[in-house]
Order: sequence, then structure tokens, then C-alpha cells
Amino acid sequence: MRTLKYIYSIGLVALLASCSNYLDVKPLESISDTQTIYDKTSSETAIRGVYSALASANYYGTTFQSIGYLSGDNIQWTGSQSQVQEFINKKVNAENSTISGAWTAIYVTINRANNVLAKVPTVTDPLLTEALKNQIIGEAYFIRALAYFDLARTWGGVPIVTKPTASPTENRGIGRSTQAETYAQVLKDLETAETLLPVTTDRYRATRKTVWALRARYHLYQKEWAKAEEYATKVLTDSNYRLLKPFNTFFASDARGTQESVFEIFYSANEPNTHRNQWQPQTNGGTRQWAPNDAIVALLNDPTVGGTRSTLVAKDNQNRWYGNLYYRTPASDPSYIIRIAELYLIRSEARANQDKITDALTDLNAVRDRAGLVASTASTKDNVLLAIENERRVEFALEPHRWYDIVRTGRAAQVFNLSDANRFVLPIPAGELLIDKSLVQNKGY
Repeated sequence: MRTLKYIYSIGLVALLASCSNYLDVKPLESISDTQTIYDKTSSETAIRGVYSALASANYYGTTFQSIGYLSGDNIQWTGSQSQVQEFINKKVNAENSTISGAWTAIYVTINRANNVLAKVPTVTDPLLTEALKNQIIGEAYFIRALAYFDLARTWGGVPIVTKPTASPTENRGIGRSTQAETYAQVLKDLETAETLLPVTTDRYRATRKTVWALRARYHLYQKEWAKAEEYATKVLTDSNYRLLKPFNTFFASDARGTQESVFEIFYSANEPNTHRNQWQPQTNGGTRQWAPNDAIVALLNDPTVGGTRSTLVAKDNQNRWYGNLYYRTPASDPSYIIRIAELYLIRSEARANQDKITDALTDLNAVRDRAGLVASTASTKDNVLLAIENERRVEFALEPHRWYDIVRTGRAAQVFNLSDANRFVLPIPAGELLIDKSLVQNKGY
């Protein structure tokens, strides 16, 4: 495919601010995808390159997340590009540049992780201690797991590449694995990462706790309820993580890295988060190209549903609603990948599916209480699951969960009026199919 064939030619890029000591954010550096890794310094620089790819504009910077936003039912597109409206209409074409950009960015991230995994284990620099080496390798496994998880839930089965691509012919002709095989790769990488990473707390870099959080999400998607509950509990019982009151504490007043955050991406004035420009109105220097639709505005502003989460939206000088999760000037807003609220709702859903209704309500009501709401009146399993679904909609109103939540629970036909099951995954980008004949398009495209 084109991504794998030309990934080696990506030039030098600005890196995500990171560190060798946790929570110590250092200046930006540069690295190529195929840099030589031969000592402690180059190993650390290489793993920062993996985080940089994860943070790029086409991955968790904006493009990939926009797939989750626009494909759901919370966001409207206010611009004129028909290809963006395709997500709203749930009729995405293979020629859509958004899916092409996201696909390429994810494989760039995978390639950088593969570069670390291939080279760091062979480094013999005495300054690169065994503990630090394991940490770097574990982080690469975690990020590769996240990347394949995102590929699997968006496109279904994809080519699984586990070796670095350094030339146009390397890794050519790798056919698509099934979605189950792709998810199996995710679990394999998470299990490996779990054995290598330290049990420390970090909001910006992967630790064993971050693995536990992603495993909880993974097992939820697999409907492995006991495992989802187990791994969510590992994080929820850690006093370093908690729900904060009021709701906007984790993002308002330039907050970052709060106890609400399990894993977020750091941005700065030198490497801004392009989310802000898309959400903010023109009077705030943005474009407001996507905005909360009437339905989610009504839910957020209903004091019995949204509670204090109404702070996610605001009105501009033309009386138009806009999303206010990303608002900073310069645009240094974090991208929130995993918040502790998600772990509560994962465990609630997992418990409800095991008929642990009282325990499920305890977790659901923890999230509701943080939003200033009274306890849920749901009592049956079906009602509790619907209450969780509705809570997730408003809790993550401006985060890219809604589309994936409704598809994974099998409710897309009812909620989105989407009867064509082929549309539950997106098409493989047309450009990839033209260049790599081993790829086969998803059914229905």
C-alpha cells in the first residue's frame, strides 16, 4: 500500500514535547522515521518521535478524532466541503481525503514504533539501563497497540506490519488481516507492554496503568465483561486518579494533566493542537467548521441531563453555539485519549452486562454526581445499559466516542437509522488500493 511504501520518505517533523524523567516537559526536537538508534540519547529521541506521530494533526491532533466526532450524532458540519458531510450522512467514499490522512498517519505511528522495537533492544550503551530500555520498548508496544486498536475499530481488518519500513519495497504486498486478527495483535502488544512498563503515574507517557486503562476499553469492545471490569478496577482503585468537581476542572483555566486524566497528549505554543481552530468561532480566531448540533446542545443545557457539562458549549456574538473543550490561545489544549470518567462507565457497562446492577449503578452515579445530577432511576439491565449509553453521549459530547459506542453495541440501526451493516466500518482509502494490489476493499464500497 502507499502508506507502507512511502512511509520511509516522511521528512523531519516537530516532536511532541516529552521527557526522560516523567512529567518533565522538554523542548521540541526532530527525528526521521528511520533514524539510527545506537545509544541512550537516540533511543529517547526515537520514542519521542513515536509520541509525535501519535500527536500529529492527522492522528490525535485532529483528523482521526474528527472521524469519531462527525460520524456520530452530536456534531454538525458548518463548512462547504462535501467530503466532510459524508461522515454526517454516513456515506463515506473511498476517495475521502480525511480517511486517507488518518490511515497514513496511523501507519506512520506504527512504523516509528516498529523502528524503536527493532533497534532499541540491541543498544548496549551502559547509560541505557535495563529499566529505561524496558520502559522505551514498552511505550512503543503500547502506542502500536493503540494504533492497531484505532485501525480495527475504524476499518475492520487491516494489514499488520511489525517490522520497520525503510524502502519502497519493504512490507509490500501484505494482505489484510481480519478484524479479529487485528484485535488479537492489539492484545498481544498490550500484554507485552504490561510486562515492561513501570507501575508509575504519568498523564503524558504510557505506564502499566495506561495499559490497564486501554485494556479495559479493549475488553469492553470484545464484550469480555469480566476482563473489562477487572482492568477498569485496577485504575479506579488507584488514588492518583479521580473524578473532579465541577466537571470542567480537567480542562478549564488552562488545566492539564489533572487527576481526571489517564492519558492525554501534550501540546504547546510551538506545536499547537489544531483542534482549537476547528471548534472556536471566528470571533475567537477559529473557523467553527464543526459545532455541536441542536440535539446535543439541548441535552447539555438540560439541567437534568447535562448538569454542569453545559460548560462544554458557549455562544458566539452571532448567537451560535460552539464547542468549548478546545479554547486556548495559543492552541496548546491537550487531546484527551483516556479520562477516568471513561473507566467508570466502562466498568458500569461491564457490570451491567454481568447482571451486577447495583454495582453498575454505583459507577454510573459517580459520573452523574460529578456532573451535579441525581442518581439514575434505571433498575433493569436494559434500562441501565441505555442510561450508560446516554451518559456517555453527554459526558464525551465533544470527544470521539459516540460513533464507536453505537457501532460496538450493535445499535447503529436504531440510533443512526443505519441499516447497511457494511457502513459500520469505513472504506479502505482508494489510493492505497491503487498502489497495493494485495489490499481488498471493505464490502459495500
